[in-house]
Amino acid sequence: MLSDSIRFYAATDVGKVRDHNEDNFLVDKKLGLFIVADGMGGHAAGEVASAIAVRTVHEEIKREKELLDDYANGATGASKVTTKDVVALVEHAVQRACSKIHEEARTDTAKRGMGTTLSAIVIVGHQGFIAHVGDSRIYLSRGDNVQQVTEDHTVFNELIKRGKLTREQIEKVQQKNAITRAVGVYERVEVDTLVIELIAGDVLVLASDGLHGYLETADELKSPLGLEGDASVKALIALANDRGGKDNITSLVVRVGEEGAADTARAKRLALERNVLSKMPLFSRLAERELLRVMQSVEVRDYKDGDVIIHEGDKGDELFIVLDGKVRVSRGDQTLLDLGPGEHVGEMALIRSVPRSASVSAVGPASLIAIRRADFFEILRKEHEIAVKMLWQFLGVLADRLDQTSSELHNAKRELAAEDMTAEIFPDVDVEESTPSPVSGA
Repeated sequence: MLSDSIRFYAATDVGKVRDHNEDNFLVDKKLGLFIVADGMGGHAAGEVASAIAVRTVHEEIKREKELLDDYANGATGASKVTTKDVVALVEHAVQRACSKIHEEARTDTAKRGMGTTLSAIVIVGHQGFIAHVGDSRIYLSRGDNVQQVTEDHTVFNELIKRGKLTREQIEKVQQKNAITRAVGVYERVEVDTLVIELIAGDVLVLASDGLHGYLETADELKSPLGLEGDASVKALIALANDRGGKDNITSLVVRVGEEGAADTARAKRLALERNVLSKMPLFSRLAERELLRVMQSVEVRDYKDGDVIIHEGDKGDELFIVLDGKVRVSRGDQTLLDLGPGEHVGEMALIRSVPRSASVSAVGPASLIAIRRADFFEILRKEHEIAVKMLWQFLGVLADRLDQTSSELHNAKRELAAEDMTAEIFPDVDVEESTPSPVSGA
């Protein structure tokens, strides 16, 4: 398992302006747990908040190590642990930290209002479970691509998402870098969670804003990450200090898999899954992080030649997208069409339970992405911005369906209204005599 072959390097620095360090980080390699927290509050309260956060999250997750082991080992039966169970655990751990920090602030007026950002990842098997609040960040470097997988909870980012001001206008907004969520300011906090599939060769970077605040793009991480050992984190700290060092700087680099290892087959499969989803109309408007959120809710299924995927007449609750191979859509003994990679069937099953109008079977070996209605609705409930984008796209799909149906009805009406050719076909028949009289009282 990837979680058995992790290398990590960490460093924190006070920077060039601050007189004390309110950042904290924690690493527990046996748990596969990595955390960065950036505290805030006067009289060193920020340092207290970030310390409580990393300690509490660690304690809560360590207490449930058996659950993580069961998940990693694929326990079955009554002890089966699901992905949702692990997500719930990391979210609960952050909520416990939030409650403890808030209680500490209530009992000590000098610490009133203290809080902290928190970005944590637990690596279990081939998956990384992320919990995130605030504006620290987690990046994923895979191959030649580096991407931010967490979303900043800041005034700046909120204004960008609303799209009512240009970037130039937002740059002039006072307190634009103020965070909109923090652990401990209130008794509870909204926690972003995300599950990402990891492959050998992946590199994760956890960073406080004292580092990423000096990055124009995520690609600027490539050069430091190319260095061996702890030279990578030292280079990241130096980069921030060379560009001003106005805040505390914390960097945590986690390398997954044996040194030099690369799982190219899984990398290609995940890239194909991402590309197929991104090109489907329903998901085409989603940002990279949002696509990752959808990817954690889908299932890839493999079928042999002739396997029936959908039975005509059955009530369905899944959308299928062809990832690889070919499937055949048929009604009774009639073949309607064949579908290849990127094409989909059954999208209406995501919003209503009706009998399937056709059967679908594999033509040769085929792999399909399946999305269940329950998982689709869960995304809609929990991810409001994703929900708006997907529902808007769904309206487009329905509008296209309506246009197609209207066109078919119009053509059918024209055919029914076509000139009566009976006299030309049967010249000896009296059309009026052959026309039945209306029945009295009908």
